Formats: sequence, C-alpha cells, structure tokens
Amino acid sequence: MATVGFPEKISPFLRSKLAALESSEGNSSPSYLGLARQYVYDPREDQDSKEQNAKHYEAAVQGPDHAHDLPGLERLYRRTLVIEPTLVCLAHCRYCLRSNYQKHTLTEKELIDVARYCGNAANRDTLNEVLITGGDPLIIPNRIEVLLNALIDHAPNIQIIRLATRLTTQDPTRIDESVLGLFLNKPSLRFELATQINHPVEFFQESIEAFAKVTDLGVRIYSQNVLLKGVNDDLDSLIELYDAMRRNRIEAHYLFHSVPIRGTHHLRTSVARGIDLARSLTSSGRISGRAKPMFAAMTDIGKITFYEGTIVDRRDGKLLLRSQYRLADRRAWNPTWQPPETAVVDQDGYLSVWYVDGEG
Repeated sequence: MATVGFPEKISPFLRSKLAALESSEGNSSPSYLGLARQYVYDPREDQDSKEQNAKHYEAAVQGPDHAHDLPGLERLYRRTLVIEPTLVCLAHCRYCLRSNYQKHTLTEKELIDVARYCGNAANRDTLNEVLITGGDPLIIPNRIEVLLNALIDHAPNIQIIRLATRLTTQDPTRIDESVLGLFLNKPSLRFELATQINHPVEFFQESIEAFAKVTDLGVRIYSQNVLLKGVNDDLDSLIELYDAMRRNRIEAHYLFHSVPIRGTHHLRTSVARGIDLARSLTSSGRISGRAKPMFAAMTDIGKITFYEGTIVDRRDGKLLLRSQYRLADRRAWNPTWQPPETAVVDQDGYLSVWYVDGEG
C-alpha cells in the first residue's frame, strides 16, 4: 500500500475478484492486469513526471443562497451543474480526477440549500440538469433521496438527473432497494445512470445482474471510459469492451484520454495513440455504430472532443487544443470562474488550452 500520495483502497468485492483472477489466470494475464492496474498502487505513482495537475479543472461555484459556503458544486456548462454530495468512494481508482480534493460529505440541510440554489432566479432559466457525482453518491442513498425531493420542491427547472457510480463493479450488492428506490415515484425527473467500465473483465456476473436491476426500471445507463495504458490500449480489448456494454444495455459516451493528474504518467498513452485507436474502433466496421464512443480530453477548461483541427499547436510535450467555449459564456454561467494559466483566449473570445500529452 502507498505510504505517500494517494492511498490504496480496494473494496472486498474487488479484492476477491483480483484473487480469483490471479489464481485462475496468473498475475500477468490481460484480465488480471486490466483490473489490477486500475486499483492496485504502483510505485511509479510517486516518481516525478511532467503530469503535475492536482485537479482536472477549477470550476467551483460561488453564489447566493449559501452556495458560497458549500463544497461540491462545479459548473462549466450552460445547462448542467455538478453536485458532489460526498467525495468518499468504496475504492480508489489510481487515475482519479478528485484524488487531491478535500474530502467532504454534505449534510441534509446543505443538500436542501443546494437544491434551492439550483432553483433560484439566477439559475432557473438556464439550468435543467444536474450531474450528481463524487466520490460515489450511491453509498449514501438516503441523503440522495433528500436531495432529489428537494430538487423537486425547490428547483422545478431541473428535469434531468444523472447519477454517477461505480458501485455496480466495485460492490454490486449495494445496488439494493434503497438505491433502486431513488428512481421510483418521481415522474417529473428523467434519470440516467453514469458509470465507468474500462476493461471487459469488469462485467462480473454480479455486476451484470446489478446493471439489469437498474435498466429494468427504465433508467438509461451510459459509460464514460478512460483509455489506460496496459488496461485497454489495444483494439481487441476495446472491441470486446464496447460489445459487452451494448449487450448489457449500456450506452457508449466518452472514451477519455487519461487526465494529466500527478502520479498517472505510467497510465497515459499519447493523444496520437488514442486517436489512432479511436479511429480504428469507430471506422473499421468491427463494432456497431450504436456502440461508438467520442474520444475526448478532460482539460483545464472542460471536455474537448478530438475532431479535425482540434490540435492547433505542439510544444515541449504539450498540445494546444481548440475549443468552442467562449469566455463570456463561461463567466455568465459561473461569474467567479477565471481562465487557468494554461488557457489562451483568441480575439473572438474563444478558449484554447495547453494540455500535457502522454507517451507511447
């Protein structure tokens, strides 16, 4: 276990799966490594590298209705507010976006204040969606029920709820009645469940059954996967992954280039490698068009999908990525937001950003 940096934390369910894979296939098998490299501490995490970000971006909200007193609110986009009710997880992904955030769990009163903030005069005409993430919000279903009911009462403008979780693969027994009940008897809300599956080995039978419990309620599940060196950075693994997702009624969303967080250098491919894999995956006829993800980077200014012309410059191991974000829009949605040092604003007010590339 790591003595410095980000502590190793692995749920008993995952430990049992790692032990079973090691026993049946060996600790150098693709299946074992596909799971272990996501969760088991690696000494390379503590080596110096060009990846120095402590966070994936800075987008904390400060505003009226006590929002300035509350951690766990972020906003980069017009229609969506990110809410982090807790930053506690059952397991620590070694490439975690929020590994350096100060841990918190919001009280019921604070969650009601968040709902009031979502429905206040400044937000009611633009916000219509919230992403409830963390941490893993489904480890505190009773408090999420309070938040959802408060949103119904205080923020009728919120119509779409996205709940992000990895419980389905980290401990599927927790997808129980208290969790499933969150999706019931709330006709004014549309629910989507966001998850993350990076290797086909994660489709354990217990996980397949947990996903089915959710989809049987009519809830759409989608996965935002991360391209990780030694986990899924080969075409066959990605084809198997996206085929398995479709079989289990899980929609493809983003395939993310791994964010340049401190300690993740050994897990990050080059962007060029990611583009090549994404092209081969989506333009070869080897998976259905209904299962194709968008290859994107999570940058200091937000998500940027790789299209023709996205990369406009290269320098010292960094890429300048062009976005269609406007500085004026960003400040209208989040008045205290300041462009990071890595951002470049052009004469028309559009933002580009320098992004640390990976290797290999």
